[in-house]
Amino acid sequence: MSEHSVDTAKAPVALSDPPPEPGPAPSVPHPNARRGTRNTVVLLVFTAITNLADGVTKIALPLMATQVSGSPAQVSAVSLTLSLPWLLAALHVGVLVDRLDRRRLLWGANALRLSALGSLMPLAAADAVTIPVLCAAGAVLGIAEVIALTSATALIPALTPPEGRERANTWIAGAETVCNEFAGPFVGGLLLAAGTGIALGTTWVSYLAASLVVILLVGRFRAVRHDSERGAPAAVRVQIGEGLRYLWQHVLLRTMALILTVLCACWGAWLALMPLFATSVMHLNSREYGTLLSALGVGGLAGALAITWLNRFFGRRWVMFADLFGTFAMMAVPALTTNLWAVAAAAFMGGMGGTLWTVNARTLAQRLVPDDMLGRFGSVSRLFSWGAMPVGAGIMGLLAEWFGLRLAFGVFAVSVALTVPPFLRILTRPVLTEAFGDPRS
Repeated sequence: MSEHSVDTAKAPVALSDPPPEPGPAPSVPHPNARRGTRNTVVLLVFTAITNLADGVTKIALPLMATQVSGSPAQVSAVSLTLSLPWLLAALHVGVLVDRLDRRRLLWGANALRLSALGSLMPLAAADAVTIPVLCAAGAVLGIAEVIALTSATALIPALTPPEGRERANTWIAGAETVCNEFAGPFVGGLLLAAGTGIALGTTWVSYLAASLVVILLVGRFRAVRHDSERGAPAAVRVQIGEGLRYLWQHVLLRTMALILTVLCACWGAWLALMPLFATSVMHLNSREYGTLLSALGVGGLAGALAITWLNRFFGRRWVMFADLFGTFAMMAVPALTTNLWAVAAAAFMGGMGGTLWTVNARTLAQRLVPDDMLGRFGSVSRLFSWGAMPVGAGIMGLLAEWFGLRLAFGVFAVSVALTVPPFLRILTRPVLTEAFGDPRS
């Protein structure tokens, strides 16, 4: 899967006890529509290039590990280093995003990527790659991904006028899904077939090109701080606590984060167990398995293309509810049948629902969360969601070992069903209408 300004014309949503903020932060004048469109295009191109490159590295490094070691533990350790920074560094990165120039952080993230791959390429050419080297490179790339995604998401409200944020979030979320989860691994496989040096060199050039694209951004790149907060910023520990409390005290945002935690755990579980389920239970060949996996990316792209229309005709509440339905189907169908097209259709619904939720949730957060809290809020939210994926994968493995593959899918389907009552009780249409400031909710 994947896992993040306030309009002064609207009062804040009164869903916190006590409320996390006494009132909305004053809006900052936004660029005109033409400048907002330019920034959206720049962020889209940056996101597409970097996520495509990230998708390549996520398949390249583990495959390089298999050439060095036959130990499943060592190979999995390399994969883990790419995602572990979301658990270990996300909160601290959120503080940096709220303190520093966010465009420079994008450059810093790509500098880390270029350094990691630049160090790895000569070792690969000399056939001197080791597991510790791959783990170190994976950790640096993972930290860079945390910095880049958190910074790019926090930049959208400052660089895009309110009326253009849904479109910006739609394009960027679609690019993340398609490039990172679908196109990236596919391109990575082709590049690795041509040679490890070609794969690493092409990825290095991609990160360099993305760094140059960021130069085209125009506008404000630092978070706006209130007058009462002038002077030296609070300690990092204090600011992390503020981000955690802000999310937890806001009932609407907290409920969405907890629901998303369950949904992301299901995604982690599906991705972890589906290779074994597809080969040992469904008896798929490589082409059929590729079709099954591609359904996730195609669904995400379909969600990005259709979300504006769906929001207009069905309302944001039911469009977000579609993610619950899609994730439930993604987990329930394999528990009931091994038919390829049924399981692929359920994966398509899960991928589509993920994009529908992501776009609307980001747009909502960008309206409710003050600019100087966006980095910390985004990092906390992604800690809940992305951090749940390895946990879900671990639980899925244990359930499958103890009770069988199909029952394990069924247990996660039930966990999704349990999120329906809090969704219907908290995410009501009046609440979302007030939060979005839009009757389409």
